[in-house]
Amino acid sequence: MASRPPVSVAIARFEDIVTRGLRALVQEDPNLELVADDLPHEGLAAALTHYAPQVALINFGSLARAAEVRELHRAAPQTRLLVLANRPTAAESRQMLAFGATACLAKSSEARDIRHTIHLASRGLHVLPPLALTHEPAAGPDLLTAREADVLELLQAGRSNAEIAQGLHISIETVRTHARRIYRKLGVSTRRELHARR
Repeated sequence: MASRPPVSVAIARFEDIVTRGLRALVQEDPNLELVADDLPHEGLAAALTHYAPQVALINFGSLARAAEVRELHRAAPQTRLLVLANRPTAAESRQMLAFGATACLAKSSEARDIRHTIHLASRGLHVLPPLALTHEPAAGPDLLTAREADVLELLQAGRSNAEIAQGLHISIETVRTHARRIYRKLGVSTRRELHARR
């Protein structure tokens, strides 16, 4: 039986101790191959395109906004994104998956769990952290859906409802519904306030 080639892995920049741990867990597994590590966030999309790893470990803390995961996914669709966060809530994990991540785990996860998730992600399987390990807040802001994030991006770009509807192939009323939900979730009431939040 032919053996499978190792899964290629790239690691974004994390805190020093986390980077060292991630590098070690990848290098200790003969079925994983580290192709790049300590990749700075500013050039991450270009690096993923250049190295074309099967799986990339992304630092949730370096993201300015959740939609950056979608941008990375679009820039390097061949790469499965495994987002590591300090204490991801179930809602944050679902948000990462909605934006194109394959998995979202806590940085404190066991090495074997991260290694196992890398292998699952390389096969295209989505992984959520166990409910017992998520730190769900009692109350907090609603997160945007992937479609709401698309609409938000176009609203912030100054597009009209008609232009958004045409660009996303949805009705103007659907755009209005998404806009109302976005305003509510972000705590704004006008497009001007929305632009101020950029």
